[in-house]
Amino acid sequence: MTPVLLSVDNVGKAYLEFESEWHRAARLFGINVRASREHWVLRHITFDLSAGEAIGLVGQNGAGKSTLLRMIAGAATPTEGSLTRIGRMSALLELGLGFNSELTGRQNCIHSAGLMGLSPAQIETVIPEVEAFAEVGEYFDLPVRTYSSGMQMRVAFSIATAVRPDILIVDEALAVGDAYFVHKCFSRIRKFRAEGTSLLFVSHDPGAVQALCDRAILIDGGLMVKDGNPREVIDYYNGLLGEKENPNVKTMQVGAGTATESGSGDVQVRSISLLNALGEPVDYVSVGEPVTLVVEAEALSDVDSLVFGYMIRDRLGQAMFGTNTALTDQAISAVRAGAKVEFRASFDVVLGVGSYSVSVALTKTETHIGGNYQWLDMAMVFTVANTSKDRFVGLAWLNQSFSTSVQYQAGDFGGAASHSAEFNSLNKSCRPGE
Repeated sequence: MTPVLLSVDNVGKAYLEFESEWHRAARLFGINVRASREHWVLRHITFDLSAGEAIGLVGQNGAGKSTLLRMIAGAATPTEGSLTRIGRMSALLELGLGFNSELTGRQNCIHSAGLMGLSPAQIETVIPEVEAFAEVGEYFDLPVRTYSSGMQMRVAFSIATAVRPDILIVDEALAVGDAYFVHKCFSRIRKFRAEGTSLLFVSHDPGAVQALCDRAILIDGGLMVKDGNPREVIDYYNGLLGEKENPNVKTMQVGAGTATESGSGDVQVRSISLLNALGEPVDYVSVGEPVTLVVEAEALSDVDSLVFGYMIRDRLGQAMFGTNTALTDQAISAVRAGAKVEFRASFDVVLGVGSYSVSVALTKTETHIGGNYQWLDMAMVFTVANTSKDRFVGLAWLNQSFSTSVQYQAGDFGGAASHSAEFNSLNKSCRPGE
């Protein structure tokens, strides 16, 4: 049985207001003084994190995600409930938290390493590795107040992950990093995960959550709304974002998983199909094959604007491609109730072998947040097989070609022939399948 490294049991956090500072001080000494006002930012949060498991926390700003992580990391105390932690924990919370801006990056890292429980000998070994990973050059020996936010993140992440922890907590800090260093960070996180580290990860990037996490937890208004498969949780979260003014989010069973439907219903999808070049409906397509996605919809009410969009996702829920008619300047204006509208999207299936789902949306603007008529997650599923291309790996197929050149230095063939040039070249170009 996999051991549980973190147990969060009915945890809540409230900020209390008292009639006087004397009452607040009395409360600190354990005297039961009633607060004049309680503002709860989190309530009834319960979940377990097992060894080697990764959980992503998603939700809008102010939902309570960072407060929860601060309590788990020991930087804040729960008002109710309990937290149980086992093993070494390392946390990368708010950018620069725990750093002294007047100390150098090196001095801050030495101090942080000591707080992490490392011995002087271990610190002496670790600091050069931290400096090399952070790649901030001479700034490592300059005060942190001279750092940009990206440089602070580099140093903070490098020291937080200098020694592989049992539990790693990352709270949106990677959002300020440059692309190169973010890739470097995710590579280290994946390495830690492969070695058994558990991960608690907060990010507004759904792709990162789906790529790194086994589960996702949606927190909304301080409450735990959904706990489950990352794709299902993120789709439900997207539905909530579009339904703030008109809540109507539904989930349905689709095969072994669940799909999300949301929207006002002013315009609704009546049919959806994927057609091959002969106009025949298909569930299986070949790599590189041209297909057409056909969606028929009906307006049940008058709408000022109608935008159609679709998203193709892989089996893990990661977005492969998405677009809509607003991005292509093809939105329809003034659609009357009763109108039947057909949308056709033609494309070549330049995807790798595997199973893919299609989500479709009928909206007022470019995003479903600006007016959602209908959002259908997993509206259809199709499978891609390689029947005619050279073997390849990955999530996408590129219509690429190789050009090779082989050079032999004169004399390599034992001098059987005289050469007027120092090199002879053999060149060949070939395209896939030739």
